[in-house]
Amino acid sequence: MTMLKDPSVKYRPFPQVQLRDRQWPSNVISKAPRWLSTDLRDGNQALIDPMGAEKKTRFFDLLVKVGLKEIEVGFPSAGATEFDFIRGLVDTGRIPDDVLVQVLTQSRQDLIERSFESLAGAHAAIVHLYNAVSPLWRQVVFGMEQSEVRQIAVNGAKVLRDQAAKYPQTEWHFEYSPETFSTAELDFSIECCQAVMEVLQPTPERPIILNLPATVEAATPNIYADQIEYFCRNLPNRESAVISLHTHNDRGTGVAAAELGLMAGADRVEGCLFGNGERTGNCCLVTIALNMYTQGIDSKLDFSDIDEVIQTVEYCNQLKVPERHPYGGELVFTAFSGSHQDAIKKGFAAQEQRNDQLWAVPYLPIDPADLGRNYEAVIRVNSQSGKGGFAWVIEQDQGLKLPKRMQAHFSKHVQNLADELGRELYANDIWEVFRKTYRLDEPQRFQLIDWDEGRAPDGSRVFAGKIGVDGQEQSVSGRGNGLISSVVATLAGTFGVELEVRDYAEHSMGQSSDARAAAYVECITAEGRTIWGVGIDEDVATASVRAVLSAANAV
Repeated sequence: MTMLKDPSVKYRPFPQVQLRDRQWPSNVISKAPRWLSTDLRDGNQALIDPMGAEKKTRFFDLLVKVGLKEIEVGFPSAGATEFDFIRGLVDTGRIPDDVLVQVLTQSRQDLIERSFESLAGAHAAIVHLYNAVSPLWRQVVFGMEQSEVRQIAVNGAKVLRDQAAKYPQTEWHFEYSPETFSTAELDFSIECCQAVMEVLQPTPERPIILNLPATVEAATPNIYADQIEYFCRNLPNRESAVISLHTHNDRGTGVAAAELGLMAGADRVEGCLFGNGERTGNCCLVTIALNMYTQGIDSKLDFSDIDEVIQTVEYCNQLKVPERHPYGGELVFTAFSGSHQDAIKKGFAAQEQRNDQLWAVPYLPIDPADLGRNYEAVIRVNSQSGKGGFAWVIEQDQGLKLPKRMQAHFSKHVQNLADELGRELYANDIWEVFRKTYRLDEPQRFQLIDWDEGRAPDGSRVFAGKIGVDGQEQSVSGRGNGLISSVVATLAGTFGVELEVRDYAEHSMGQSSDARAAAYVECITAEGRTIWGVGIDEDVATASVRAVLSAANAV
């Protein structure tokens, strides 16, 4: 088999929704929806190795910690593991008072009864009833007419009503899904939901949740939004229903479909952390919540330590969060390209000068620090990187802010190593090149032992000290207009090392009173060669002296 030259003989385009004067394209998401996690649902996880009670409990605690107030804890009629886990949550009092747990059941009496048994004694809970309604399922799977499928929903709703009456100590909420909604006739989906509402008699004060799944994502997100708006417009007693979305990612647009569905009038979003779920997964709650966060909207979910969330999800699901996954992936805040690195570096510098908290850094739509990430991994170095990348790593790792011309000088040395190794360079690789290039390792030919500074009668500065020369201590002195020039004069007069200082820079390497200082000198040798020297010390003046000696060691 190969791909067809004319796929239209096998596949048909999805039909448009006839919706006049659609409103959703002009709407804006301005507040967080109600969220429901389906991470713990058996089957929906589609895990190679299903979670046991220990992993389910750990995952449940994580969902509570990040702020989810509605959690689908399982499919209790699927097996003993599911049932016992849910009963354990209830019996041990592990469910916080402000959290609604939810269970899923097909529209069959024995399965619904088992679902209520799993939650008996809970302070409040949602029972989620579903049956598939689309033509493909009616014709191929069930062999039923519309009226028969609608009756399945009605029968299930009656069992919900009667079972709830048997357990009055629990505050029961109901959810109904016309499963396969996105590929069903809209009017028939509304008809099924209306029939269920007539049985359960929801009110604006006690609404029913109507969940509208894109069970298989079969069209562009705008068509799903049209379906949601059409449904909301035409559902009788709309004020007594919470419209919920459950999108899948078969076309890679599960998050987009959920966002457009909210714009179309929905109130609630179901999904999983990092989009896990059968086939290509569900809507990613992390992505959609942080998308809102970057628009200035409080999502009501807390991902301040996103790495802890990832570690727990990966442990429980035994599936890795991809390196490029939005917001959470290991590489999503990382730049290797030189031009990207330069833009980011300048963005951080500009951010420090701002007089407000507004975030505006190129290539970074969110501040990594908000998610508990540091800035060290924002810029990483390989053979594609530029001088800004090397400088950023040195600054983040060692606190050294290299002058611009020195960045260009240093980049050649790092580039050579990157080409030689053919891999990403880590902070210790770059620091090792820096120490070697600028002669920070001892012993060197010239090594500072002790020094002092005074003034001559004519006002000039006098440098006097002891310098180790090839391992031998020697007393030296020299005179100049300032400290740097007096050290240069000392080297010329005592050792014949001729240097002309072209540039000098210094800075503190921290904010505290005991922070060290760094000094940089750019020098021209008698042969016209450019060399750089670096000095680091607790005292800025001593750092300056060390920088000049560092340059002299290159002659």
